[in-house]
Amino acid sequence: MAFARVNGVVLHHEIRGRSDGRVLVFSNSLGTDFRIWDAVVRTLGDDYRIVLYDKRGHGLSEATPAPYAMTDHVGDLAALLDHLGIEKAAVIGLSVGGLIAQGLAATRPDLVSALVLCDTAHKIGTEEMWNARIDTVTTKGIAAMADAILERWFTAAYRSADNADFVGYTAMLTRTTVDGYAGTCAALRDADLTESTRALKLPVLCIVGDQDGSTPPDLVRSTADLIDGARFEIITGAGHIPCVEKPAETARLIGDFLQSNNWR
Repeated sequence: MAFARVNGVVLHHEIRGRSDGRVLVFSNSLGTDFRIWDAVVRTLGDDYRIVLYDKRGHGLSEATPAPYAMTDHVGDLAALLDHLGIEKAAVIGLSVGGLIAQGLAATRPDLVSALVLCDTAHKIGTEEMWNARIDTVTTKGIAAMADAILERWFTAAYRSADNADFVGYTAMLTRTTVDGYAGTCAALRDADLTESTRALKLPVLCIVGDQDGSTPPDLVRSTADLIDGARFEIITGAGHIPCVEKPAETARLIGDFLQSNNWR
């Protein structure tokens, strides 16, 4: 395990894959840690150097007191990459991780050469929705809303008590710290990256599961439409976290996109 204090927070991170490969950075979603990318990384690791990290308040990273701003999360990732000596990378972000990726590309374009935006958007949800979620998690805990969250994360076929992986991802969600979850909800509530994302000038792939209940295909498509030249792909049979339900298809789309932009 590796830890670094950057931007005022201790972040858990890991480097995998090919030591001399071009760098891919993965940023995970609300209520998850970097293990959601494991199956995708196993496919891509032969060709690329992989940077995984837990954003603040998630996984083994430090949970600073809520609330957070999206600039906190973006600043954390920029500082981690500077700490690791990484000068340029393709950044793959899921949900809030996709907003972090967009924010990093806008504020530190020197660090980002391509983006893969998975099940995310330039703006997600409403102030009322996020405030209600913050109130629930701080008064009743994440378990009180876990079923509703998991319905948006995964397809009905995946959500079975007989599916050991589903049970494991449920535990990942419910063991997220309250500060980490509520703090990141506040960051999502206050983030509208429409104009900075519209101004992006780099290769972008937008991916979404066809059964995503958190950021449906039309919302993700609207983000792709903002960015000149962005590609848009739908993964059949996946919810909000296709890197878990459909890792082979997710890895194939990422790999093909990178190769088409001379990333191999």
